[in-house]
Amino acid sequence: MRANFSTSLKSSPTENRIKSSRFSLIFGIDFAKNLSKMEFMYRRLMKSPDHKSFFLFGPRGTGKTHWVRSNFKKALYLDLLESDLFVDLLAYPGQLEELIPKKFNNWIIIDEVQKIPALLNEVHRLIEQKRYRFILTGSSARPLRKKGTNLLAGRALTYAMHPLTATELKEAFDLEKAINFGMLPSVQTEPNPQKYLESYVKTYLREEVLHEGITRNLGAFSRFLVAASFSQGSILNLTEVARECGIDRKVVGGYFDILEDLLLSFRLSSFTKRAKRKMVSHPKFYYFDVGVYRTIRPKGPLDSPEEISGIALETLFFQHLKAINDYFEGGYDLHYWRTTSGSEVDFIAYGPKGILAFEIKRGARHHPADLRGLLEFQKLYPMAKLYLINGAKRASKEGDIQIVPFEQALKTLPKLLLC
Repeated sequence: MRANFSTSLKSSPTENRIKSSRFSLIFGIDFAKNLSKMEFMYRRLMKSPDHKSFFLFGPRGTGKTHWVRSNFKKALYLDLLESDLFVDLLAYPGQLEELIPKKFNNWIIIDEVQKIPALLNEVHRLIEQKRYRFILTGSSARPLRKKGTNLLAGRALTYAMHPLTATELKEAFDLEKAINFGMLPSVQTEPNPQKYLESYVKTYLREEVLHEGITRNLGAFSRFLVAASFSQGSILNLTEVARECGIDRKVVGGYFDILEDLLLSFRLSSFTKRAKRKMVSHPKFYYFDVGVYRTIRPKGPLDSPEEISGIALETLFFQHLKAINDYFEGGYDLHYWRTTSGSEVDFIAYGPKGILAFEIKRGARHHPADLRGLLEFQKLYPMAKLYLINGAKRASKEGDIQIVPFEQALKTLPKLLLC
């Protein structure tokens, strides 16, 4: 592959200044040296457009780079984590065109594009004038939005890469491991997944938060991360989180925005469509991956393992729900539902295909109280499909409520959402 590129190039003054090591990086490396062991374990559900440029955003470690390099092997690959390339393009974004071979008609990948927001102006120009096709990956959209960068004004689509799903892992999916360590790709092959996750969290703090200058007070932000973990799967109370970590409430609100910009968390809004009852309006909070949540969440003699495991199970379902909805373009808006009187359903999917309500429970046997929220929701939305996802060994039905074992629900979620 490297030879194909090298024989097609005509040198320019800029290209002659590119070091041979960079030449290898930009114009194709032997992928066999860098392909992950996980390549043979699963095939990602992510699909790309055939002809239109696109952004691919996702947290670090979700497999963006592996996916683009595996699926676009003839692409021109520019990695902005490579220091020399980063410095050159930061100083002279217009140099981008000189790095593209003449009459090049394949994809151009720019990895970690958020490192140089000004590059998007050049990308925009090259799409318009040269009809080049770009794949622009990023682990954060914050620098792009902060600097008022136009995300190519509709000239590129936007996709998301999520942690792995049970559908992708198939027979290799291990429910107990998923609940304890999450679904980041490297977790599946690391001999010590807990150590990997601890390093992952520290690396994010250092490289994304401190290095990017998002906040100067890394200690305060670290305390905030821990305090936020106690809000996992709960209705968000900024005042309470601020009190827990000893930080001003407005600063805490900004920190939650930073987490979302870094793609590390989501706030799930309340479902209020045509509400006939008084509803809770504050959002729920979730870290994006159950393994990351459990790594940040302190554990001690006063912490209930059952409580942590229950929230972990709920988190695992939610991250699957988001991923499957995105990958299969289900078109659902995701919410939770809770009245001020306490009736609640964990997740509501609302879209063109209907309304789906999911209640998540740990137990293998269900009790009347487990169904109460779903039944209350049905009174207001009789057209909704109702699901209790629990630890049962086999699927069953009680009235209009489908009772589905947890692992089966994860593996058949595409069918549940799309049928």
